[in-house]
Parts: sequence; structure tokens; C-alpha cells
Amino acid sequence: MNLEPVILLVVIGVMSIFSQILAYRLRIPAILPLLVSGLLLGPGLGALNSDLLFGDLLFPIVSLSVAIILFEGALSLNFKDLGTHGKSVRNLCTLGTLISWIVVAPAAYYIIGVSWEMAFLFSAIVTVTGPTVVIPMIRAVRPSSNVSQILRWEGIIIDPIGALLAVLVFEYIIVSNNALTHTLFVFGKTVFIGSFIGVVSGFVLGRVLQKSLVPEYLVNTTVLIAVLSTFELSNVFAHESGLLAVTIMGIWLANKRDINIDNILEFKETLSVLLISGLFIILAARIEISALLDIAHSGVLLLLVMLFVARPINVFLSTHGSKLRWQEKFLITWMSPRGIVAAAVSALFALKLELVGFENADILVTLVFFVIVFTVTFQSLTSTIVANLLGEREPIANGFLIFGGSVFGRMLAKELMERGFKVKYADTNWEAISAARMAGISTYFGNPSSEHARRTMDLTGIGNVLVLSPYQQLNPQVTQYFQYVLGEDKVFGVSFNGKKGFEGHLPSEKYMKSLGLFSNTSYSKLASATAKGAIIKTTAITNSFTYEDYQEMYKENCIPLFYITDKEKVRLNIKGHEFDPHAGTQLVSLINAAATEGS
Repeated sequence: MNLEPVILLVVIGVMSIFSQILAYRLRIPAILPLLVSGLLLGPGLGALNSDLLFGDLLFPIVSLSVAIILFEGALSLNFKDLGTHGKSVRNLCTLGTLISWIVVAPAAYYIIGVSWEMAFLFSAIVTVTGPTVVIPMIRAVRPSSNVSQILRWEGIIIDPIGALLAVLVFEYIIVSNNALTHTLFVFGKTVFIGSFIGVVSGFVLGRVLQKSLVPEYLVNTTVLIAVLSTFELSNVFAHESGLLAVTIMGIWLANKRDINIDNILEFKETLSVLLISGLFIILAARIEISALLDIAHSGVLLLLVMLFVARPINVFLSTHGSKLRWQEKFLITWMSPRGIVAAAVSALFALKLELVGFENADILVTLVFFVIVFTVTFQSLTSTIVANLLGEREPIANGFLIFGGSVFGRMLAKELMERGFKVKYADTNWEAISAARMAGISTYFGNPSSEHARRTMDLTGIGNVLVLSPYQQLNPQVTQYFQYVLGEDKVFGVSFNGKKGFEGHLPSEKYMKSLGLFSNTSYSKLASATAKGAIIKTTAITNSFTYEDYQEMYKENCIPLFYITDKEKVRLNIKGHEFDPHAGTQLVSLINAAATEGS
């Protein structure tokens, strides 16, 4: 099947979005339908020949795309989130990487029958996991916060480390004289150059953003060009050090307190989704299905060594001396799928091996894709079961994600937190986020229904969403996303006095039914009350002081928000829903300033 290049590019785009939507609907990692799409377009129908379509630009495009993906992932790595797990993450990404490399290489040599050089190169490449597959799995499994934070950090940090290890093995392979000395020199040079350029680039870009030297509408473009420039500049001075440089650059920016870097994430996440989707289809199209079938039997044996020998040794030695329980260590062991970086790096080095005359270099890509397919499929299907058996799956979430609401939203968040409920506060307003952080509230800056939020926002323990923001165009998007994820009975929002925000566009009936929170109290009424000094107050309802007595006492000076039952469950005050605080419950209301002064 011969198609015009423009048509092929459009088809790749269509299949990319179709695969993402299918994965979203089926709640599976997107990498699986993307892989099927690539195999269908490539060896299946013969429509896509990636090498012919892109020519010499194929691997520069792959390299730059992986750099952008790693930078965006690194932007979410705030050291505050790491807590006491820094040592475990460090060990997993250093000692653990070496353990996996040393254990898997002999297995590949004896089981698959490849050369020692190919075995060690393959082993280096598959040491990586990757955020594109780990994060969706964490969301589905709901492991403890300890497990999810360690897996998320490992997934992002280990990518450039695994790529660096692969570079060292490759350099050792192609150098015939003084190979060990040359490899050690390359290691030192790569780490130094990558770290130095990454830190300098992060500092310079941070200062540019701090001083507002770039107009707001050019910030995203400037950051993108800075990432690509940093990547290539580092590679010029030290081959393949660029991935390390952009990762360090992202981490540097993510941990600078005085830099509002989060406003670039919406653009970066859209770009990353496009790149991940397109890359995987393009790379999968280069695989021969017959080659996958040829290694199926021996490939499964190799995977058993990787999953049940190398990974357990890796995790248990890396976390030795930590406060993690053995159940948490076991679950970390179980959840180690491979993703897009492994696929991209294997394709890159296979081409380089071919250029230097290395025979059977294609088997490297075939092996890596076999590992990706098996680990993602097997662990996606079994991780939830294993977590349940270990007792390490978080209970049904009863925490709250509060979107917007300004002062009232933060007051409500603090009240829920004091009652022992987990709360995450999200907003697209930086001042609101800063105020929430000052109050000790866990936050997410940006659109909580965005792709970046889906991959990086920790929603462990969150089972309810309260949409309190004044953003009448954004609220339906947030509401409908979480209605799908959590269920229609878990997402509610405040109403508005008018429908001006909806002119020319009628929201869905499902969204309109979600309104009516706090007995249909409007956003403007809540904002006005808090501006005038209203406070949130808790009152015990008893047999001698009933809800009717409470209403008589406060009359129009209170807005009942929710009550907490004797079983520590929250019952929200929603229009059209039963709201009957009885004896033994704690009623939480917003009390006007006039009533508090008189009481």
C-alpha cells in the first residue's frame, strides 16, 4: 500500500488520538493500542515505512522528542514530594540499575543466544521503566503513597541513567583498543558535561522567567527552544549526555521556589502526548511481527528472569534499611513496566550498530519491544490483584479534590483536613495556589483534568471532587472528566447567578445535574460572604439541639455545607438530595459575620 507522505502523517495523527481515546475508555496504558496501531500500519498493512518516510531525520526526531518528554516529566519532580524516600530512589536508580544490568545480561546471552556485547547493551536499555507507563498503572492500582512516590520518581530519574549506561556499553563495543579506559573516560565526561550544562541552563532559564524578560505569549516557545538547545549543546560536548542535561534542567526549575514554571505545563503536556503517541507508532511500524514470534518462547524465559530474579534483587537491596514494609517492597518489585524511552533508545542504537557493521542489530529492537509488550500487559492485568493480596491497595477513597473557590475553597480544604480527610486543592490562579501552600494545603497548579495532571498529580485517597471555581468555561470540562473517572455521584459544583458564561454554548445535561452544591448556593454568594468575614463553624447536633433548632438559631445567616456522620462519612448539602443531620452528627456550615458577632 503506497500512500503520500502527507496522508501518512495525517494517518499517524489520527491513529495516535484514536489509540489515546481507546486507552482512556478502557483504562489501560495507551502504549498498548499505540503498539497495535504501529504494527497494523507497518508490517500489517505495509502502509508505513518509517525509514522511508522520514529518512535521515527519523532518529534526530526521536532523540529530540525523548528529550522533551523527559524534561516535562522532570518538571513534576519536587523534592518535597520525595519525603524520606530519597535514599531508596537514589539506590534504585544507581545500585539497582547496575544489579539489573549485571543479572539480565547473562540471561540474554544464554537464553536468547545473542553475543555478549548485544546482551549487555540490551540489558542496559531495559533497566529503564518510564513515567508514560508507570503513572497510569499507579492510578489504576491505588498503591500507598510510599509506593506511588518511589515508583514515580524512579520512572523519571532512571530514564537518562539507563540511556547513559547504554551509551557506555555502546562505546565499549565500538572501541577495540583500551576499551575499558575509554569507557570510564566517556562516563566521567558524560556525567560532568550533562550535569554542568543542565544546571547552567536551568539557572539561566529560571532567571529569564523570574525577570519576565520574555513576553507571556512567548514563554512556552522559549522554554521549548531552550530544552532543545540544551539537549543538543550537551550532546555536542559529550555524546548522548543531552538526556541527562534536560532532566537535571527540569528538576532544577521544578525545585526553585520563586519561579512560576507550572504555567508552561499545559503546552508541554499537549506536545508530550503528541510525541509519545506518534513516536510509538512510528517505531512499532519498524518491527516485524514474525521476528516477535520467533523469540516468543525464549523471550518469555528471559522475562521471567527479569521480573522474578533481577527486579526482586534490585528492589530489596536498594531499599535495605528503609522504613518500607516488605509488602511495599514487593509491590514496587511487581510494578516495573518498560515504556517509550526504552523503545526509542533501542531503535537509536540498533541503527548505530548497523552503521558500524554489527550483524543482527535488529534483534535489539525486537527484544526490547517484546519486553515492553509483555511487561505492560502482564503487570497492568495483575498489579491490582497483587496489591489486594498484599493489603497494600488504598481503601476506597474518601478524600476531596477542590477546584478553585479562592478564599472559601481554602477554608473548606482546611476544615476537611482538620477532620482527617485528605484534600488536594487545584487552581489555575497562581496567587490562590500560593496562598493554599502557605496554609499547608497540598496543591496542584493548573487544570486538574489535563493530561499533565493525569500523569503527575497524586490523587491517592481522593474520591470526591468539588468544583468551586468561577471559571464557567473550564468547570464543565473538569466536571465531566471526573464524572467519568470517579462517577457522577462523586462530582458536584456550585451554581452561578446567571448563564452569561454559557452564551452560545449549552452545557450537557449531565453537567447541569452536578450543580447545586451547598443547596444551590452560587459562587458569588460564597465569595461575598467570606469577603465580609464569614467563617466555617462546626456544631454538634444532639437530641436536645436538633437541626431544626440550629436553623431557627441562625435563620438566613448560615449556609449548611455538610455534616459528618458517626461513621466519619461526609454528607454534602446538595439541592435535590436528602440532607438530614441527626443526633450524633457534626454539622459544618458557613456562618455570616453578623451571626458570629452576635453569638
